[in-house]
Amino acid sequence: MISKRLRTIAELIPNNAKVIDVGCDHALLDIYLVKNKNCYCFACDINKNALNQAKKNISSNNLTDKIEIKLTDGLTDIKINKDDYIVIAGMGTSTIKHILGQHNLSDNLIIASNNEIDKLRRYVVCLNYKIIDEKFILDKGKYYVIIYFKKGSSNYNDIDLDIGPILKNNHEYINYRINCLKQIKDKIPFYKIYLRFSINKKIKKLKKIS
Repeated sequence: MISKRLRTIAELIPNNAKVIDVGCDHALLDIYLVKNKNCYCFACDINKNALNQAKKNISSNNLTDKIEIKLTDGLTDIKINKDDYIVIAGMGTSTIKHILGQHNLSDNLIIASNNEIDKLRRYVVCLNYKIIDEKFILDKGKYYVIIYFKKGSSNYNDIDLDIGPILKNNHEYINYRINCLKQIKDKIPFYKIYLRFSINKKIKKLKKIS
């Protein structure tokens, strides 16, 4: 049984797709995709120990002919085709930007960053991608945002890029963002007036959206 986060990622991928899973860890997503969607997967990771476990998991499921394992940094030495689905999850935005900036990419990117999601949106949109879908989920006590980008241009305003063109209509996500900002503000000393003012401004902006 895979996690809700991985299952949500899998729901964004069509049947029979070729998937490049960057930072695959133990290849649980790849195994699920092959079994349930007849995908062909490249399970990539820079961590040799993680890949050793991935190899065992793949072998025990008799899927060595459907999942290739690659010890590599990001997308290095991976042949990428236009219709492939590149999945990058479990990393920070700065690492994801580094990976994306080093290669010619496919038309489909599914990304779940651990932080700075607004910066991620802006960066990927500047690479000439549009946002097809955004998911906000709670999995094992932790919140995640998963974004499906597809090659193509679109006009986004600041709210679209900061909050998300789809998530701006998700009241649960807006309330989550407001609560996060309130928690940050509570930790800021009262004498740091400008920082507290800046956060209050963001909170008011979010309340107007909701």
